[in-house]
Amino acid sequence: MPQYRPPGAFYFQVTMLGQDMVPAEIDGSFEEVSGLQAELQFETVPEGGENRFAHRLPTRTKFSNLVLKRGLVVRGSTLSRWTAETLGAFASKVIKPRGLNVILLGEKGDPLVTWTVYQAYPLRWQLAPLNSMDGKILTESLELTYSYFVRKDQAPSKWGLTG
Repeated sequence: MPQYRPPGAFYFQVTMLGQDMVPAEIDGSFEEVSGLQAELQFETVPEGGENRFAHRLPTRTKFSNLVLKRGLVVRGSTLSRWTAETLGAFASKVIKPRGLNVILLGEKGDPLVTWTVYQAYPLRWQLAPLNSMDGKILTESLELTYSYFVRKDQAPSKWGLTG
């Protein structure tokens, strides 16, 4: 049986989903995606009459903010327009949450794992500093909040591992 090698974290794509949760557009290449994190919160309840321990009872799952970083896109994009509309509305318009897919790709571009993020909307957009003495690529960062995400394994198991 061949030895399992975990995939690299450098080959991925982000797809914005339409209102019907169908992929609408691959929106540029992202340098980094972070914030796919879930944490189970709990409540501590002391044991009655027993002082040596307390019960830790689960309450809900907390999700981090999703942060997308990429080189500045100078052409129009669905993600850029949606971000500008949401952040520029000044609470005068209804926020329209969207779904996103973060897809980890294999060596040949085949999807290995998809994380579908539900009910996301932008909280912050940031441009890296403009510096005439620096030759770096200008990057933008987008921070989104979301309700939850679901992981779906898409690669066939060659090693007898189950997802």
